[in-house]
Amino acid sequence: MGPSAARIARGLCACVGIRQRLVAAGHQRSCAITNHMPSEDDLKAEIERLRAENEKLKKPARGQMSLKVSEKGGLSVYGLGRFPVTLYREQWEKWLAMADEIRKFIQENDSALKKKE
Repeated sequence: MGPSAARIARGLCACVGIRQRLVAAGHQRSCAITNHMPSEDDLKAEIERLRAENEKLKKPARGQMSLKVSEKGGLSVYGLGRFPVTLYREQWEKWLAMADEIRKFIQENDSALKKKE
């Protein structure tokens, strides 16, 4: 049994999108279906470029922190450890109001506190 019409249409839409990006980048190939279809090598190169870009967007650089709003409306800080630190706005405001006190506490207890290397 052959591919469905919807599957073929999705494939053509994807090809046209890739074709538009390739043409914008200066590549021009043609075929009977889309009149400007890129070659198989061009398509493979574009797929690899998109995969690399996707991976780069998924992961912030190592050691870099990022902020996101969680599904429940909390503020999540990523990059401190394995899991994000998520608090609601009021909790962050209370924590930030204590910033000077926390810094002082860290200085006073420097010898007892462990450092993650």
